[in-house]
Amino acid sequence: MQLTSIDFFLLFCASFLLTSLITSAVREFALRVGVTDRPNQAHKTHNEPVPYLGGVAIVVGTVLTTFGSALLTNFTQQTLLLASTILIPALLMSIVGLIDDIKQLRPWPRFVAQNALALISATILVKTDTLGRPFGVLALDFAVTMLWIVGITNSINFFDNIDGGASGAVAISSVALALIAITNGQILIGAMSVVLAGSTIGFLIWNRPPARIYMGDAGALFLGMLIATLTLRLDSNEELGMTGVFIPFLLLAVPILDTTVAVTKRVKRRLSPFQGGRDHLSHRLMRLGLKKRSAVLTLWLLSGIFSILAVVLSKNFSSDVVVALGGFIWSLFLVFFLFTKDEN
Repeated sequence: MQLTSIDFFLLFCASFLLTSLITSAVREFALRVGVTDRPNQAHKTHNEPVPYLGGVAIVVGTVLTTFGSALLTNFTQQTLLLASTILIPALLMSIVGLIDDIKQLRPWPRFVAQNALALISATILVKTDTLGRPFGVLALDFAVTMLWIVGITNSINFFDNIDGGASGAVAISSVALALIAITNGQILIGAMSVVLAGSTIGFLIWNRPPARIYMGDAGALFLGMLIATLTLRLDSNEELGMTGVFIPFLLLAVPILDTTVAVTKRVKRRLSPFQGGRDHLSHRLMRLGLKKRSAVLTLWLLSGIFSILAVVLSKNFSSDVVVALGGFIWSLFLVFFLFTKDEN
């Protein structure tokens, strides 16, 4: 499969426009039937009811653009199959999230469903030899792959705690991922990353502060599963060796940081890691005096910095220095946020 720069641009435009239009329609539907997120819990940061189910628009926009372009271009049967193995588990994960949005599932059934879908995805990646950086030990490949998928899926869901937080971070990571994949000859991963970037930015028009619609778990779990799988499929510069495993960490450093801080604080206070609270990075930034818009811009900036480091690392420019710098910056912010003021 070969795609030109114009093809990638058209993919982006298609997913951007489609998702934006569908989001508008979903928003009207959610308002009509009363599917809204009401500020009735202490950790909520909005003051008025906001419609959700915006994740449905992200899913539909991404899936329709991917398979629609496959029918209109020279996608081979094998390429279509590989795209399906990435999208179908993410779609199933989205259904779990949609049920949670409507029925409010308890944490454990949701966690079991996530692990089951992660096992399916890990089996596909390992058995079809499409895992970008395998360790060479079957059990280790399975374990690390499942841990990454479940961890990132929940990290993106956790990070969806402020207007534009998760959608903006995934958009930035997707752009960087697309650049790395395309320049490395992984056209399918590059194309799907471009579609993902278009969908998230199309949704971000409606989700940026002040948000007019939320993605809900249906969108957050879909984005988490999809970006986790795409980064696992990434086969970066061979000259990097195992240093290439740090690229996915850099691409998703901020959601990982957010989850690490929130879970650490909750465990320290003997609370369930799955319990909602005002202990995320966005809440801590606002307690330091930042307005909501400034807080989310700060998080986008951090995502951009780590994504740039990932792109630089993929080019094998002073790789040891880049890894050390990325690790230092991440650790510095980890310490900073761990020592910021907790909620009362």
